[in-house]
Amino acid sequence: MTRLLFPFLAAAALTYAAKWTPDDLLMSESVQQMELSRDGKLAVYVKSGMDKEKGEPVSNLVLYNLADAFEVVLTRGKDNHSSPHFSPDGRYVAFLSSRSTGEDAAPSTDASSAGRRGARGGMQVWRIDLRGGEPEVLTRMEKGVSNFAWLDANTLLLAAAEDATLHEQRIKERKDTSQVVEDEQHATPVRLFRFDLKAKKARRLTENRDRIATLAVSPDGKWAVTTHDRSLSYVWDQKLRPSAFLHDLQAGTSRQLFADGKLLPRAVQFALDSKGFYFEAPHTTHPRYLNAAIQRLYFMESGAATPTEIPLDWPNGLSQGYVVTAGGIIAQLANGVRPKVARYQRNGQAWSREFLATEHAGNIFGMQVAGDRIVYLHSTASKPGQWFSGKLSGAKVEAARQFTETNAAWKKKPIAKSEPYTWKGAKDETVEGILHYPHNYQAGRKYPLVVMIHGGPHGADLDNFSERWGYPVQLMAQRGAFILRPNYHGSSNYGLAFGESISGGNYNDLEWVDVERGVDSLVARGMVDPDKLGTMGWSNGSIITIELTTRTTRYKVASAGAGDVNWISDWGNCEFGHSFDDYYIGKTPLEAPDLYIKKSPLFRMDKVRTPTIIFFGTEDKQVPTEQGWQHYRALKHLEKTDVRFILFPGEGHGPRKYVHQRRKLDEELAWFDKYLFKTLADKNEALRPESPLAALLLSRKRADVPDTVERGDFAIGRFEVTRAQYRAFDPSYAVEKGTENHPAAGLSYEQARKYCEWLSTKTATKYRLPTEEEVGAMLAAKKDENTLDAWAGYAVNPDDAARLSSLIQGLGPGALLKPVGSHAGSGEDPVFDLGGNAAEWVVAKDGAAKVMGGSADQPVDAKSSARPAAGYVGFRGVREM
Repeated sequence: MTRLLFPFLAAAALTYAAKWTPDDLLMSESVQQMELSRDGKLAVYVKSGMDKEKGEPVSNLVLYNLADAFEVVLTRGKDNHSSPHFSPDGRYVAFLSSRSTGEDAAPSTDASSAGRRGARGGMQVWRIDLRGGEPEVLTRMEKGVSNFAWLDANTLLLAAAEDATLHEQRIKERKDTSQVVEDEQHATPVRLFRFDLKAKKARRLTENRDRIATLAVSPDGKWAVTTHDRSLSYVWDQKLRPSAFLHDLQAGTSRQLFADGKLLPRAVQFALDSKGFYFEAPHTTHPRYLNAAIQRLYFMESGAATPTEIPLDWPNGLSQGYVVTAGGIIAQLANGVRPKVARYQRNGQAWSREFLATEHAGNIFGMQVAGDRIVYLHSTASKPGQWFSGKLSGAKVEAARQFTETNAAWKKKPIAKSEPYTWKGAKDETVEGILHYPHNYQAGRKYPLVVMIHGGPHGADLDNFSERWGYPVQLMAQRGAFILRPNYHGSSNYGLAFGESISGGNYNDLEWVDVERGVDSLVARGMVDPDKLGTMGWSNGSIITIELTTRTTRYKVASAGAGDVNWISDWGNCEFGHSFDDYYIGKTPLEAPDLYIKKSPLFRMDKVRTPTIIFFGTEDKQVPTEQGWQHYRALKHLEKTDVRFILFPGEGHGPRKYVHQRRKLDEELAWFDKYLFKTLADKNEALRPESPLAALLLSRKRADVPDTVERGDFAIGRFEVTRAQYRAFDPSYAVEKGTENHPAAGLSYEQARKYCEWLSTKTATKYRLPTEEEVGAMLAAKKDENTLDAWAGYAVNPDDAARLSSLIQGLGPGALLKPVGSHAGSGEDPVFDLGGNAAEWVVAKDGAAKVMGGSADQPVDAKSSARPAAGYVGFRGVREM
């Protein structure tokens, strides 16, 4: 199996990095937008991850041959690529890309191009030939393409924003950056275009004034369904609902669907025979708002006037969507933390259901089907997600095998045990969540607890692996804490009544009680120390966290990211303020100002005693930044607890840039280390931890026993064993005055091994030499460390190294060695001299002795097999955990 990795992620996959670090979360890979070719032999998907150099995530396309089991990376670089679609004949993959086309010219359409100026914007459609060659740009729409689909091998259907009007051109010429809020009159329409691939020409198909949001095309290319956003204020007030249209692409006609607005189609997919289409639609008891709803599934024949609801026979509705199969669909049904997967087959006007039989049933979180080929995403809260491929036989999946390999470095890291957990919450109703155990868990002991509360509120934490900047589960479990992720009242996946239970004035009356009773349950079972509780969340999870700090003082620490404290200002400032607040609080602040004051934690800040750290993006429109300022100012003014406020410039409702995500995690972990775990050490801001000065200070902490750095299930020596340390074992070992802190060199493998045995006896802790597998990726000569290149002042080739060898020998054994830690270290908890000074003894893969790493008498030459002189060979120990 061939695997081509992103170059910026390969460096993160070091075999020795077994301890969880913030970068393990931030640099993680994800697989999304999976699509199968029509014959089921190929899969294409988007592989995304953070690019540290760019400072933002990038996404590239990967092709996987399911028949022959090999993988090919289709795109590389720092641009973003998305929405891959196979051509009907399977020869091409078309996709959206942000990469430059190399031209500023406007596209050719059926309208006059006079007056167009400036470069293109947005994403364009590109195409790559799967037989070989570079991607080629297809479209050059002035404002980019928002959505597209294949009609046939030579034609695409595009949804794209219309070209600039004279009004827009003049604003741009004036460099006027003023904004008119909800300027419907000048909002750019998004329309349908037919795009001829041979002529590379777009022809406008619709004249709509609104904005096409989604697009679905029938397999035969004759029909399309579009949904349209009709109001710029719809998110705020949910008044003018989106519309839907069915387009006969052959006849050139369109008709509106569901004009009464009672059905709001989503996730439209055509039947394989193109005679009709499926869609999801939200169902709620509220006459206007759709904030909390269950998803029902419908089928509509292309010529029919009304759709037919598919009898799912499942009161909770859909959870993770559905896929179309021959004669029916496979649906993922809402079922708490573990969705149920069922195959529905149509038999005339009747439908039959059979639950999917697979070894991974209950933990499938995404699917695609083509013929008898099924691929699906499998994960648990303790098992990182991977995609599997198998044969679909009725409702059985046969011969399933994994075909993606993401986040390989996580295999060497401890992952917290987890399980679904239930308790009696508010109204004595059952509440479910996910409980993660401490990495060092031992039955009978009590541990700290960190409650991580999801946003929404109409969302849910599922039994799948989720490590991200907002909720660092493993980093907290590594610190020895339980983590509880509660699906409080108002969460999705538990039915309509549960989701709607906090609406109509009940908002935040039940949710915090659910959390409190979940904590009480764990305390009562003797698992959690009641004096070591922390809480954190983002968005609605932050809102509940804030509420908890005003209701009780038992939480020792809180992290609140983008959370509301003042519902009066939220109503006007939040981009969905009216629809959210009117639905959940039950009235507007104009109607019930006293109710809004009662619901707002801002007016209870005098009760807060929990040290709180607050995070916000300066451009957050979902929970406006002003909420964070009010929260911070109130706590700072009252002076009854510690508070810290971190702003991320230019970020919206959650940081996207690497530097901001990293700052969030670093600040948050330090806050919890200080107030909950009580492990935060005083740090000198002027001291770089990887610097030689830091190395010197560390080396003098306890000179007789080598300092070690944890790397998963073992700890590696921070420095090479020094001459002074070795002389404590062997008094006959001669040490020249002033070189006590140099690496002990000129030693045999057996001498190094016996030192580790002696140290084990002395400390009652097992020490040994490292293995090649453990340190092989670490020990490599580096140009910025103590090597011959540094001494010679240039990159020494093997011929010059031979010429210099006699001069070096004349200086005496180990004359070029320096004190340990003289050069910058590697890693967050740094290890020093991995790339130079003394080469080191290790246990080879076959159990024999082996010398690895750079040394002061050898150049930085990856092609060299030269061995350092004996006077430049030392060692460092490994302490077993």
